[in-house]
Amino acid sequence: MSKHTVLFELGCEELPPKSLKTLRDAMKKQVENILTKSGFEYDSVCSYAAPRRLAILINNVDDRQPDSVEEKKGPAIKSAFKADGSPTHAALGFAQSVGVDLSELETLKTEKGEWLVHRKSIAGIPLYALLPSMLENTLNNLPIAKRMRSAASRIEFVRPAKWVVLMIDDQVVKFNQGDTPTILGLQIGNISYGHRFHAPQAITISHASHYLEQLRAAYVLADFDDRQAVINQQVQHLAAEVDAVALMPEALLDEVTGLVEWPVALRATFEARFLHVPQEALISTMQDNQKYFCLVDHAGKLQPYFITVSNIESKDPAQIIDGNEKVVRPRLTDAEFFFKQDQKQPLFARQVKLQNMVFQAQLGTLWDKAERVANLAAFIATQIGSDIEQTTRAALLAKMDLATELVGEFPELQGIAGSYYAKLEGEPHEVSEAIREQYLPRFAGDVLPQTQAGFAVALADRLDTLAGIFGINQAPTGSKDPFSLRRAAIGILRLLIEKQIALPLTALVGMAVKGYGNKIKDGIKTLTDASEFLQGRYRAMYEDQGVAVDTILAVQALSPDSPLDFDRRIRAVEHFRRLPEAAALAAANKRVANILAKEADQASIAASTVDAGLLVEAAERALFAQLEALEPVVQPLLAARDYTPALSKLAALRESVDQFFDQVMVNADDAELKLNRLRLLARLRGLFMSVADVSVLQG
Repeated sequence: MSKHTVLFELGCEELPPKSLKTLRDAMKKQVENILTKSGFEYDSVCSYAAPRRLAILINNVDDRQPDSVEEKKGPAIKSAFKADGSPTHAALGFAQSVGVDLSELETLKTEKGEWLVHRKSIAGIPLYALLPSMLENTLNNLPIAKRMRSAASRIEFVRPAKWVVLMIDDQVVKFNQGDTPTILGLQIGNISYGHRFHAPQAITISHASHYLEQLRAAYVLADFDDRQAVINQQVQHLAAEVDAVALMPEALLDEVTGLVEWPVALRATFEARFLHVPQEALISTMQDNQKYFCLVDHAGKLQPYFITVSNIESKDPAQIIDGNEKVVRPRLTDAEFFFKQDQKQPLFARQVKLQNMVFQAQLGTLWDKAERVANLAAFIATQIGSDIEQTTRAALLAKMDLATELVGEFPELQGIAGSYYAKLEGEPHEVSEAIREQYLPRFAGDVLPQTQAGFAVALADRLDTLAGIFGINQAPTGSKDPFSLRRAAIGILRLLIEKQIALPLTALVGMAVKGYGNKIKDGIKTLTDASEFLQGRYRAMYEDQGVAVDTILAVQALSPDSPLDFDRRIRAVEHFRRLPEAAALAAANKRVANILAKEADQASIAASTVDAGLLVEAAERALFAQLEALEPVVQPLLAARDYTPALSKLAALRESVDQFFDQVMVNADDAELKLNRLRLLARLRGLFMSVADVSVLQG
């Protein structure tokens, strides 16, 4: 079986840049799956994507599928032939169904008996015969949100298709009869096209393996990753020339890579007078609207430069630079105008506008929310030692920038704009920073508020939303979560855990529910449902961190009310399960739990004292003695919520526990002995349950 190189290229009108990388990766994965499923051996599949093309290169692939044998099982031999050896209707019917004479059937022998079987050799299909349909199916199954048709054609794709290249080595794929197949209604060939301006003429691909170099000669870098590396190198070089650092968000870099075939980065400037405008607004408009890379100094302060990536190697790049500078100036002027307009009235004067902006129809306005958050944040401030006056002030000002012109134009600046205005109005640093920090963390892995006021406002804001939405019975269902309560819940847990604040969830949610007054009809149900929702988010949060599910369940079995306490137990169990004694002790705890579960009066057993005089076996006396020695050491650790060393010390019980179960009969005939042994096991179980239910750990 010979090996070949296959090239497929689909030429299109300009593809959507934001999804170009996704299309490339999906196409590669689907081709690999089809080749593997079809039985083809190959070395690698490379996928390429540029604004006007998607391409696949399959290296060292078999020229045909391997031959196979199709086996069809018929009736059992005892049902296929009569006692005299003549065939039954079952045997004759099976032979007829597979289209052969009875004599051509074979016998299949297994441990369960013998059956008639028909085996048919199937020759592998040549690669060239499968490629067109395989690739068309791949294109039809790409993750395309909205497809379009061109003119009167009924064929749909993400953009109108213009040409198709499909080659095996240096030959265009054809069928046996010499007919050239089609893909997306276009005839397959070996003609591609280069850069729309630098090399618009047709290119004849001489060999599949020459694809990249021939396109490069035609001013097209077809490999997405190579093109991105060129952009990154050029941008970094231009930034270094002015001793600056380029801001290159991954999504923006991917989008710019999807916009150009022959990248040429150019550095331009804008007037330094714009730098008094909040830099987040300037960066936002340059990145989102113009796809520019902004430059900052080594302290993160915006510099009066930006880098644009052109799709043409101009003979006069100064004209391109000048054109981009003219385009960006009005956008920066708009941001400057909004910033100046907003400063004509103080931040707090926007209270009137907030009173007319609805937070949620049943829960009132944004000003209502601001007042609730201020009261709740003040309560939190008393618990963490924060300045109550500054915390309250920050909470009341936190949503004011939602009524500003700047946030109206740049919604992503909410909190940031308010922070700038608060500073300009002379508000204390703690207040202005808290306004900025109220939305932190915004996503997984995001930073947390650094100020105490910022922590209090961020926590209070999320708790208020959670309580309110649960209070009107609009909790998240399935994929619907319009108020992002799942993200808010994770934020609440992270704030309390990572800032090391030992506050109970029930009390916090209760205060948030109380803040709504009679707007929430069933406060008890709301408190219960919202608290359970928060407890339920632990699993998602810790699974993202790589914590085993059974570790999470072991701690959830105790329902700790403090997220910080919950986290400490998680860390303790994670450490415990890595100890050599863990598996045996987990199994022993499970055995103890099962034994105690059969008893009707478990609470009484657990509350009773072990009678040392009734310990008759050496193994039970040894276990009791070790418990007596460990408890005075472990209890102070448990009281201090220092669970990791507590569990580590309890690991020393393994040998005594093993000997107990090897040598002691718990269900003794003597009722008093049995009850005393149950008390001993309950005491053992209680020590472990002071941290977590380790019986659920799975080895």
